[in-house]
Amino acid sequence: MPPPNTPLTNIRSDRVKSVRALSRRSVRERTGRFLVEGPQSVREVVRHQPELVVDLYLTADAAQRYGEVVDAAAAADLHVHEVSEDVLAAMSETPTPQGLAAVCRVPSASLDEVLAASPRLLVLLTHVRDPGNAGTVIRGADAAGADAVLVSDASVDVLAPKVVRSTAGSLFHLPVVTGLPVEATIARLREAGIRVLAADGAGTVLLPEVDLGPAHAWVMGNEAWGLEEEVRAQCDEVVRVPIYGAAESLNLAMAATVCVYASAAAQRG
Repeated sequence: MPPPNTPLTNIRSDRVKSVRALSRRSVRERTGRFLVEGPQSVREVVRHQPELVVDLYLTADAAQRYGEVVDAAAAADLHVHEVSEDVLAAMSETPTPQGLAAVCRVPSASLDEVLAASPRLLVLLTHVRDPGNAGTVIRGADAAGADAVLVSDASVDVLAPKVVRSTAGSLFHLPVVTGLPVEATIARLREAGIRVLAADGAGTVLLPEVDLGPAHAWVMGNEAWGLEEEVRAQCDEVVRVPIYGAAESLNLAMAATVCVYASAAAQRG
């Protein structure tokens, strides 16, 4: 259905305040809702998981510019609301919203469901705190064809606006399971016959030396201190990405992308 003719223009309305409040984790947890901002992320949730969309908000300019999103929303019978530029800015965390935002239900995904699908490639984030890193790892895992991303209970909330934006829509392409205890999750993976590989600068095995053909999970650590010793001890191997130039190291997102693409090449080659 097309956006209504009368746009929402009151930046102090209860609706605007309730959408803006989704920037807070406590509100997301209480309501089971989160905010998706920007044309790319909104396009992907409407295309791939329209059942998650509660309300779609767009400006008149965006309705003209992103007609394919409006058409897809109409086909899915979603609630579409035209809003003024000021209202969208008041709803959004980003200072320069790009004309589209959606309030969505929190997606449901569980470790049991992931393991039941016989995954070949997984990524487990442990104590990852930076929103940009977390979102970029999810995006890289999606691009490499990973089956799921698992996120520890000590990591950043993947439904925070900065994380959602940095996934560029990949959040809606593969299961992302959150709130997992690290040691118990590694134990579950090994019980399921999945090799667990720690990616860490302390590794004695170099990435090109690892057999990445069998099903496996990459375990990625904190941006500052890497993986804790007890976590490395649980893993089957501790793997280091080789540095051939003068750089001291790779950051988390870069290292994760290198690892998952090496896995993708091994499993698809």
